[in-house]
Amino acid sequence: MNGAKSLLQDLDDAIARGTDESRTRALWHATDLLITGRYVDDEISMFGEVIGRLSEEIEVVARVQLSELMAACDHAPLNVVAQLALDDEIAVAGPVLRDSERLDEKMLVESAMTKGQSHLLAIAQRKIIGEAVTDVLVKRGDQEVVTSVAKNEGARFSGSGLLHMVRRAEGDSILAEQLGLRKDVPRHIFQQLISKASEDVRRRLESERPEMMAQIQSSVSDVTGDLQSKFGPSSRSYFVAKRVVTTQYRQGNLNQDSISNYARQHRLDEVQIGLSLLSALPVDVIERAMMDRNREILLVLCKALDFSWDTTMSLLFLGAKDHLITARELHDNERAFGRLKIETSRSVLKFYQSRKNSAGADPAQGRQPELQVH
Repeated sequence: MNGAKSLLQDLDDAIARGTDESRTRALWHATDLLITGRYVDDEISMFGEVIGRLSEEIEVVARVQLSELMAACDHAPLNVVAQLALDDEIAVAGPVLRDSERLDEKMLVESAMTKGQSHLLAIAQRKIIGEAVTDVLVKRGDQEVVTSVAKNEGARFSGSGLLHMVRRAEGDSILAEQLGLRKDVPRHIFQQLISKASEDVRRRLESERPEMMAQIQSSVSDVTGDLQSKFGPSSRSYFVAKRVVTTQYRQGNLNQDSISNYARQHRLDEVQIGLSLLSALPVDVIERAMMDRNREILLVLCKALDFSWDTTMSLLFLGAKDHLITARELHDNERAFGRLKIETSRSVLKFYQSRKNSAGADPAQGRQPELQVH
């Protein structure tokens, strides 16, 4: 380390008293040393200080070359990579935005929030993109950016990010098709997508995703009848579901993830029984909350159980007619959910519990457990 430190100090001295030409030579010398060697973090930081200072004074062509070298370097100094990523010239920023593994989500989000569409497009082409970054891309990006990130198999999307893309896909057949071809799009999001897509897009997706289309047709048929008679306690499937979920609850394995998974699979019995156990409310109350067009009770229930918005959204879709919710309604529900306070929601839930307990529990339900506080 002492040898590298001494060499970097010599380079630093050369920067202070050298010419433009000597500084450029010093830059490439330091860059070559960095790329070809192996150093500890402190040494890499020292290289970063020197290269960072030198790169501020070089022309665009040289910065482009530096960016290409840093993008391929798995131990590139973080300050240099960040400096290049935020360069206004896309020719400079592009290589590191697309390829550098040294850029973390915070750096990528900063670039996506502050730079132009060319920078966003470069980010959209990365091998792996996290939800925090795609959330920005789908909101700020133009058609080319959003279509590019929809094609990117390494991109991961949050529930709100996917819904934003569904809204943007209205009238955009290319984006609608690319989004519909993604294997990670949940069924309820896919259903929202095809409900707004053109006939041509629906036909192509039916050809490309026959299994998803078949599931949707089946689920739509399932909810068109009388839900109470089909899914009520008298059905055999209900008792099977009750046995499975109750066992899961007694073993301590019933939680938000369980409910979310059941909801995404449109397993209404399991969802209603699970919510009943977690909230200490009878199943008929849960069923009314799920199916009521006024979603306030369901939102309060989810907030009281400290569920995430993604889980809550899955439950809203499950209880909605034909599993469809307008973008405006979903936005209003998300805002209402965000305004709810956990403690207030739990107080409301305890009030419902006390009313049901004083009225007497349904004998078929048995003794209800206490409210689960997470």
